[in-house]
Amino acid sequence: MDEIIIYTDGGCSGNPGPGGWGIVVIADGIAKQLSGGEKLTTNNRMELTAAITALQVIRNTPGFAQRPVKFHIDSQYVKNGITTWIKGWKAKGWKTADKKPVKNQDLWVQLDALNEGLNIDWIWVKGHAGIEYNEICDQLCKAEMDKFK
Repeated sequence: MDEIIIYTDGGCSGNPGPGGWGIVVIADGIAKQLSGGEKLTTNNRMELTAAITALQVIRNTPGFAQRPVKFHIDSQYVKNGITTWIKGWKAKGWKTADKKPVKNQDLWVQLDALNEGLNIDWIWVKGHAGIEYNEICDQLCKAEMDKFK
């Protein structure tokens, strides 16, 4: 089965401030772009929203959920959160190591549920490094932010 390639990015102008996210899902030779934004949000919320939206595409497209996914993301926060930190957060009742509530828990719960049972290889990529689809995601993100200016 052919793998699906995903790139995502999210960001804010100010933190908090107007934010945007962009994703590219590449499957069967087609690169589909999606984007969105919010008037007042944070960088981390936009990074999480991008990842959630990408996994919703996988879940809602017939035949995609059975295929391996290479998920490229320039957010260490999201990559480390979903691959490592989330196990501890859930075990501690959604508390951090220093017993504080996990920020953005609502989005982490959504991402965790969508991630469950999928064959995803989460790959960190350096942002603003000329990686074609990461740059496209960044442009989508900025265009969404500009809608609120």
